[in-house]
Amino acid sequence: MLGGKRENSGRKPISKDLKKKPFTIYLTDKEYKEVSNSKVATSFSKKCTKLIQLALIEENRKKSDSVRFIDLFAGLGGIRIGFEEAFKDLGIKTECVLTSEIKKSAVKAYSNYFKCEDIKGDITKIKTENIPDFDFLLAGFPCQAFSTAGNRLGFDDTRGTLFFEIERILKAKNPYGFILENVEGLVTHDKGKTLKIILKALKNLGYIVTYKVLDSTKFELAQDRKRIYIVGTKDKEISLDHFSEKSSNLSKILERNKEIVDNKFTRTLLSHYKIEELYGKSIKDKRGGKDNIHSWDIEIKGKINSEQKELLELLLRERRKKKWAEEIGIDWMDGMPLTLEQIKNFYPKGNLKLLLDNLVEKKYLSYEYPKKRINKKRVEDSTKEKGYNIVAGKLSYEFSKILNPNSVAPTIVATDAHKLGVIDNKGIRKLTVREMQRLFGFPENYDLSFLDYKESVDLLGNTVCIPVIKEISLRLAKILNKEDYKDIRK
Repeated sequence: MLGGKRENSGRKPISKDLKKKPFTIYLTDKEYKEVSNSKVATSFSKKCTKLIQLALIEENRKKSDSVRFIDLFAGLGGIRIGFEEAFKDLGIKTECVLTSEIKKSAVKAYSNYFKCEDIKGDITKIKTENIPDFDFLLAGFPCQAFSTAGNRLGFDDTRGTLFFEIERILKAKNPYGFILENVEGLVTHDKGKTLKIILKALKNLGYIVTYKVLDSTKFELAQDRKRIYIVGTKDKEISLDHFSEKSSNLSKILERNKEIVDNKFTRTLLSHYKIEELYGKSIKDKRGGKDNIHSWDIEIKGKINSEQKELLELLLRERRKKKWAEEIGIDWMDGMPLTLEQIKNFYPKGNLKLLLDNLVEKKYLSYEYPKKRINKKRVEDSTKEKGYNIVAGKLSYEFSKILNPNSVAPTIVATDAHKLGVIDNKGIRKLTVREMQRLFGFPENYDLSFLDYKESVDLLGNTVCIPVIKEISLRLAKILNKEDYKDIRK
């Protein structure tokens, strides 16, 4: 093999502004001991560098009359609202020096509420030298790559890699701290490896980092929304434990006398159940349980006999058993089509095929190929025998769940929030935009009336719980040195 340097091999050249140079400093014995005992870094050289950086941050902070922050992947600005409210409660002024958001409807709503026009677009196209100095970075970075509501591709999804934009900015600007929010699924994604990469990256930048999954129902919100919050500062650990718990329920946020949905589905549902019997009921065919209503329970697709109902209930349970996947020769999935011969094992009736085909005709069942996993996705395997499967999932009907006013809403998700039903004047309707805003703790004067319902639901399904952000931000604000901020306190 010929010698010589390969193209792109070796260490990458360091830019002039990042290249380190040797300097001499003189310390007393006392100062030397204090630096050595510091836990901000490992080696003595790194400890000196880190302490100088912290001193510079403090000095710059004293020069400002407010706490400066940037709001990335801003959405509706929920993190900003919680952050600003917390600091205001403690008499500390704040200033947003940069906002980044690419979705047009979000930009429109954000601009309207915060009365700002200069919202930057794609963060990947904003150079760090064009970002003003700031104290805190706020970011609810895109969660679809880690969410159970998506494909969970993580860093294989371009939205997942946007975390590294946060890392880029933190490294270049070296702010005092940050608040990050994401879905609960980030904790377990790729067996925890994804979160470890994120935490390591943040710690390598010199931050003391804490994280925890917090439940919004503990923060006086009537929504069951569990999210991971990652917080860091340069010199202090922020505890995310022992928040004062406050509860709520839907009756406190629901509006009255709104337009109901009057169609075949709602009329059929109400003809089979009393209003109070519907509270808390899910409406989907792929699950069972006492709190679930199936399409065949109300015969919405056509009348069926008792044998067919019994068959559907059995098939509902059997299709989830792992033994059938082994017999079919596919990876197990939660709900597989079973062949006629397989169904005969648990329902040996002479008229079985007739019963099944009639259910297919009425669309209670489908006759389909089983699916195999290819690149983390499920695709039909036409080499296998077709089987019978339950058709309808939770999004197949007008409503997927009727909310109980004495309980809380499930996690509001952009894809199915419009399927959550509310009882109003003995009828059923969708959640209003205002009700959904209240489920996240938005101020009553936050206006979304200029957006259509679908746009509003899309934005709210991806927003943050403001009271949780506020409580975390209060802890950040309280640890700031009062002397540093004496000139900005009221």
